[in-house]
Formats: sequence, C-alpha cells, structure tokens
Amino acid sequence: MEMELQTTFTPWSSLAGGGLIGLSAVMVMGLFGRIAGISGITQGFLGAVLPTPGSPRDRDWRLTFLLGLMAAPFAILLASGTVAHSVPSNLPGMATAGLLVGLGTALGSGCTSGHGVCGLARLSRRSLAAVTTFMAAGFATVFVLRHILGGA
Repeated sequence: MEMELQTTFTPWSSLAGGGLIGLSAVMVMGLFGRIAGISGITQGFLGAVLPTPGSPRDRDWRLTFLLGLMAAPFAILLASGTVAHSVPSNLPGMATAGLLVGLGTALGSGCTSGHGVCGLARLSRRSLAAVTTFMAAGFATVFVLRHILGGA
C-alpha cells in the first residue's frame, strides 16, 4: 500500500466531528434503545435484508443511519466546495485490510464506535479490554510501518 502521511492538525473540525458522533450515539440510544456501533448496525441491516433466524426486523432506522454516513461527505462538499481525503490505490491491499477489519469486529464483538464511543461511556469492562487491544495493535502497526519498515 502506498503510505501518505497526513499530519494537519484540525482541532475545530475534529471537535465538530466528535460532537456529531456523540450526538448520533445518544440519539440512537434514546430513539431506538440500541448501541451506535457501525458493525452491529450494518450486520443488523444485512440480517434484515437477507432474513436469517434471529435477525432483527428494524431495517429502516439502520438503513437511514448507514445512508447518513455515506451522505456526510457530500453534505460537506456542498457546504464547503471541497472534501479532503486520501485513498491508497492498492486495491488488493485495501480489500485485505477490509477483511481483517471485518474479522476483528467479529472476534471483538464490535467495532471502534461500538466499544470506544458507546461501550466506554457505559463503563463496560469488555469495551475497555477491546479498546485497549485495538489501540495497542494500532500503535504497534504504526511503529512497525514507520520505524522498522521505513515508511513515511
């Protein structure tokens, strides 16, 4: 994968994004009594579209939430005229990374949004263990890629 180092410090954009993530987590919990974990929302949506035994029947709010995630960059584009992004051009590497993330969310019973935002807010010990694990793995990955393999 091509590595691109992006170090621009954006405190106001980051604060606004974090506030919106928190607001959406509170809204999902308040309106639907559910945790706003993206992997769980996606899995529940797919289970509702392709019904399997035990799959949830609450497809509509899940679809709306996922469409909102996909529409956000377009809303920013309309508001500001530009969207900053970087995407590696290595499609096999990206596919492998996506499969590994999917495997990790299945093994960890959730993703960063479910455990990191919602689970820690509920003082879940399982979420604390999950967040500690994926943060340590992230730190180790950055260290290996940048300092041992000589990346950006």
